[in-house]
Amino acid sequence: MVEHWSPKPRVVSSNLTARARDIEEMDGIKSYLLESYDEMVHKVSWPNWSSLQNSAIVVLFTTFLFAMVVYAMDSVFGQMMKLYYIEIFGS
Repeated sequence: MVEHWSPKPRVVSSNLTARARDIEEMDGIKSYLLESYDEMVHKVSWPNWSSLQNSAIVVLFTTFLFAMVVYAMDSVFGQMMKLYYIEIFGS
């Protein structure tokens, strides 16, 4: 029996070797998904509701503080540019 290979990727002949490779590849993917699910359910320590709320408040406060710092820097820079252009162009 002669095995014929197609030049196109993922187009395989109808022989048993190619089918076995595809089945092995699918078994690997299935195994990966089952192991990932098992790890997420049994090995990952998920936060409880109160610690999740506390973390969300910290993130919210930090984001607000960072936004205020960026706003202040933008305002100062805008005023400096306005004064600079008034000096140069006199308008």
